Amino acid sequence: MIPLLVVAGIVLIVIIWYISANNKLVRLDNRRENAFADIDVQLKQRHDLIPQLMGAVKGYMDHESKVLTRITAARSGAMNASGINDKIAAENELGAAMSSFNIQVEAYPDLKANTNFMNLQNEIADMENKLAAVRRFFNSATRELNNAIESIPTNIVAGMKKMTTQPMFELSTTQRQEMDKAPEIKF
Repeated sequence: MIPLLVVAGIVLIVIIWYISANNKLVRLDNRRENAFADIDVQLKQRHDLIPQLMGAVKGYMDHESKVLTRITAARSGAMNASGINDKIAAENELGAAMSSFNIQVEAYPDLKANTNFMNLQNEIADMENKLAAVRRFFNSATRELNNAIESIPTNIVAGMKKMTTQPMFELSTTQRQEMDKAPEIKF
């Protein structure tokens, strides 16, 4: 009788542990999904601002159509991407295209003085700051989920559910190179 109670107690403990570990993984996965939903909102606003910026710039940069075409294609790819990982890759491409655009804008002093352009640039800069904040939250949620997936004992449940570590939403190589450059100050 006592061995049966001990076995039943052990089974009960294992069931409770499994439920607890499973719930932790579900909670962390949902938190990551929710964090990406916040990014999606910011990306939608960013995608809406880009055509306005392109319209303001087009007259000044008609001969720079290659840059504008790249941004338009990257924006389209980002808007049509499905799934978190595809969206991350598409947004990294859009970020790289926008970096190229910012370099081209430096060659147009009249454009930089245009009020509409400056307002749009300020809106995009604000949007990028908000996007950076929600990316940090997303990456934090992803790190927590990945830690749980790789840590003992939750890795056992994660393995049973075929959960794998998920990618962070990091800067593309081009964006990182741009950030590593010292800002150019002109008077």
